Amino acid sequence: MISKDLESKILRLFRVEKWPPGTIARQLGCHHDTVQRVLAQAGVPAAERMKRPSKADPFVPFILEQLEKYPSLRASRLYEMARERGYVGHRDHFRHVVARHRPRRKAEAFLRLRTLPGEQAQVDWAHFGRVTIGSAERRLVCFVMVLSYSRKRFLRFGFDQAMSGFLRGHVLGFRAFGGVPRVVLYDNLKSAVLEREGDAIRFHPTLLDFSGRYLYEPRPVAVARGNEKGRVERAIQDVRHRFFAAREWKDLDDLNAQAEAWCEREAAERPCPEDRTMTVQAAFEHERPLLLPLPDDEPSVDERKAVSAGKTPYIRFDLNDYSIPHDRVQRPLVVLASEHRVRVADGTVVIAEHARCYDRARQIEDPAHLAALVAEKRAAHKARATDRLLIAAPRARELLISQAERGENLGASTAALLRMLDHYGAAELTAAIDDALAGELPHPGAVRQCLERRRTDQGLPPPVSIVVSEQARARERPVKPHALTDYDHLTSDKTTPERIAPASKDKDHD
Repeated sequence: MISKDLESKILRLFRVEKWPPGTIARQLGCHHDTVQRVLAQAGVPAAERMKRPSKADPFVPFILEQLEKYPSLRASRLYEMARERGYVGHRDHFRHVVARHRPRRKAEAFLRLRTLPGEQAQVDWAHFGRVTIGSAERRLVCFVMVLSYSRKRFLRFGFDQAMSGFLRGHVLGFRAFGGVPRVVLYDNLKSAVLEREGDAIRFHPTLLDFSGRYLYEPRPVAVARGNEKGRVERAIQDVRHRFFAAREWKDLDDLNAQAEAWCEREAAERPCPEDRTMTVQAAFEHERPLLLPLPDDEPSVDERKAVSAGKTPYIRFDLNDYSIPHDRVQRPLVVLASEHRVRVADGTVVIAEHARCYDRARQIEDPAHLAALVAEKRAAHKARATDRLLIAAPRARELLISQAERGENLGASTAALLRMLDHYGAAELTAAIDDALAGELPHPGAVRQCLERRRTDQGLPPPVSIVVSEQARARERPVKPHALTDYDHLTSDKTTPERIAPASKDKDHD
């Protein structure tokens, strides 16, 4: 923008002093395009503004002829065609000449579209750049729904434009409005329109099923006709500049809470464009009773995704790993995800549930899942050690049970008792355990004190560490008897004659 004083000075120098535009721009210290714009706004014809001869003047008839045939032909192509016909001027000057003579599109006028209360809502997505969550970078989008009559708005921010988020926005929007409009107007987005050829439209089957549950008509606007959903386009601009700009928020829930408060206060207290004598909230109170009622049961809008668990007890969903029970690995599973929860199902049974994470490369674990796997992996080792201890000192079972009731580490207790068994022998360990249990001190430390006291009372020297051979350890290991039925074939009727046949032959020979 330039001042009125500079504008009047440009017009005076051009009309009175007869200065050319280039001289005016150079003497007044402004751009020559500014001088040309001021003269054009004052109604000075282009031919009069360009009094100096130009190298492109002989090619103006050729330019007009080509633009009449091909109105959208690019200036770069016209420049090459003019060069082939002898033009030696600069490319930029030729481009300005083409721009002056290119036919302008006739301005189109639009009727103001009016709707009845409760008749229509308009829906669209709005983009707000990218946000960083931990090590993940996610796209921030907003689902926007506007009632066409009252201009009541509903906003819901999220991190994707999946069908689950699209339908969730509808459910929450209808719930916020307390009813359903008869028509919902969409742009030609993939969540609504899969294919379109003229007036032939193939809607997304999921959206058709959803609209059938809520009894509204999904209706897409015509191609390249954004004016037909101007209410939601205007709402997106207001959200972008009046709500989101310079706003601070902690997480997605905080941003959505602020958006809801803004819709109920600032956005609802502005004058209603349909009738500026009342506010948007007052118009909405008039429109609310005319909306269709909500269905008795709301459909599930959780994101559903088939996954497969590998050898480890985790499934991958949305850049993160979620734990599952170890007995469900290497089988197909299904993830059911909402905004805040992730459920993993095996058929119709939910086997795991976690809080949803929007970071990336994270492992979200249920301690019970890992504890069960660790317990199974260590069960064989622990069983061998425990069996050896209980065979040598059966009363150690009572001590270990008491340890478990107090939440003690059974592995450490078992290892300590086994070391005492190696140093003192089974008889002394059994007697010491009896003394510790009688004194109500069920702990390996108390057993060690009893052993030391018994050694002192008996006047024995300190114990010497005994290295037990593998043969001795093997004798103490529990042995599972082998089934003797495998040897029955040795005494079968078929085998016996074959074994005694040579003896009979020798007897006959004698």
